[in-house]
Amino acid sequence: MTPDTPAPFAIDADGLRLAVRLTPKADRTALGRVVVGADGRAALGLRVAAPPVEGAANAVLVAFLAKSFGLRKADVTILSGATSRLKLLHLAGDGAGLAARLTALLDP
Repeated sequence: MTPDTPAPFAIDADGLRLAVRLTPKADRTALGRVVVGADGRAALGLRVAAPPVEGAANAVLVAFLAKSFGLRKADVTILSGATSRLKLLHLAGDGAGLAARLTALLDP
């Protein structure tokens, strides 16, 4: 993540809100880079191998984020965008710690 790129997350009282742009049916499940939409809002690009059928891609997204952040799957909630590529998720836990972990994942 470069200093000029807006952050795709916001720390709140009980965790972190994360904007994601999901690409289903990818060759593998992996983090991408931060993308900025035409409206200026940032989202974390994320690819999943699962198809967007009957919630399969969302289930893989939740499991992947939980594993990446060391959380339980129940701690990762889709707040909006369940049927859209653009999603807003909530990760429950220490917001500052989760933000630091995300920054570390994005800056190899």
